[in-house]
Amino acid sequence: METKVQNDVSQVWRDCLAVIRENVTEQSYKTWFEPIIPYKLINKRLIIQVPSQFFYEWLEDNYVKILRKALDYAIGKDGQLEYTIIIDRGAAKPTTNPPVGTPNKAQPAAPIVPPTQKNPFDLKAFNEKQIESFLNKSYGFENFVEGDCNRLARAASFAVAQKPSTTSFNPLMIYGGVGLGKTHLVQAIGNYIEKQSENSKIVLYVSSEKFTSQFINAIRENSLQDFMAFYMRVDVLILDDVQFLSGKEKTQETFFHIFNHLHQTGKQIVMTSDRPPRELSGMEDRLLSRFKWGLTADIQAPDLETRIAIIQNKVEEEKAIMDEEVIEYLAHCIDSNVRELEGVVISLIADSALTRRKINLDMAKFRVKSIVEENQKVISIDKIIEVVTDYFRIKVSDIKGKTRLREVVLPRQIAMYLAKEFTTLSLKAIGYHFGGRDHSTVIHAIQTVNDLIDFDRDVAGHVKELKDGFKK
Repeated sequence: METKVQNDVSQVWRDCLAVIRENVTEQSYKTWFEPIIPYKLINKRLIIQVPSQFFYEWLEDNYVKILRKALDYAIGKDGQLEYTIIIDRGAAKPTTNPPVGTPNKAQPAAPIVPPTQKNPFDLKAFNEKQIESFLNKSYGFENFVEGDCNRLARAASFAVAQKPSTTSFNPLMIYGGVGLGKTHLVQAIGNYIEKQSENSKIVLYVSSEKFTSQFINAIRENSLQDFMAFYMRVDVLILDDVQFLSGKEKTQETFFHIFNHLHQTGKQIVMTSDRPPRELSGMEDRLLSRFKWGLTADIQAPDLETRIAIIQNKVEEEKAIMDEEVIEYLAHCIDSNVRELEGVVISLIADSALTRRKINLDMAKFRVKSIVEENQKVISIDKIIEVVTDYFRIKVSDIKGKTRLREVVLPRQIAMYLAKEFTTLSLKAIGYHFGGRDHSTVIHAIQTVNDLIDFDRDVAGHVKELKDGFKK
């Protein structure tokens, strides 16, 4: 009798699968329906085994209409579908899970993985608090330099770190250019939460590239349900560089469901991007709308005072010594990228330690030239001054001095013009390199050269020759 019942349930489920296969993609069929095992058929009630609570919820959320259609075909309009959750490979724990379309209150069971297969999304680790957060422990609020450029982002981040998921900043998105401290700030959130919660909260930091790679591997290895269940168990999810999800429709769809689950269950979501949500092209509208639910805070390029503080902080952190003259020079030379600025400082400290020489202005100029000019293919302002003074056969001290002789004033103005053309320095920073002149003097110089180019052939020729030389 049992054999006949088993044959009946197998046939009914095969009939259901025939309908399901016609209504879903091949990948969805393999991922969500092939793992299902028909368990029992009691009158017109079909009971199936699914690998996990999450698996059940996913079917209910995404395929309830298709399952209803399949039941109508295989059993009839009064057919019912119930679930059991697999406990091990040899047995299933029968439950009184409700018919399809009704919420299931049963506790989730971890999917079972064969001993020979390494599952990167092992849910057992959650229960044992052994999840690797992938946080860089050196990133903290205590060594993040606050300034006008990042004050809102820093304040919001600290608020989230103190009370994750209980503020209105969920999700929290921090955006800004490369090397401005976004990753430092969001990892500081994670480190603070881990320290304060004493591992009671699961924090996970992941780049969008790694998330996408994991998603692709999960599809290939038929472990998508484990992938989803893994991310849905996280208490604080930190996704870095979310803009790289652009154009990846399936990855976005998966992240959308993870996002919804985490947000609805009171978990904290933190993201970074190189631009605000409204400028993220290639992203689903429903995902973008959710990015705007919480707070979006920007980080801008640091002002001069903040750059000086960053350098001082780094020097103190490395237990080194650097004169104010050198610090000010570096702060004026590199004004758009904190990461690059800190890199120059570390290089100088390393040079000083290796050569046993005190860091001086000449060392700083050489390091700025080698890193900024050669590695980044950006012309340094010192190089511009050197070339212009050689071209016009005047002294560097003259171009930086106070003389107002025409044979010096014009080269000085052309040098300022070229500095604006070939560097990313602010007007204030450019003025600093020309004897500490203010930004209005630099503006006047640039406008003067622009006007002269239009009606003075000699000036136009000089500027063209100098430009062509820099472009070689």
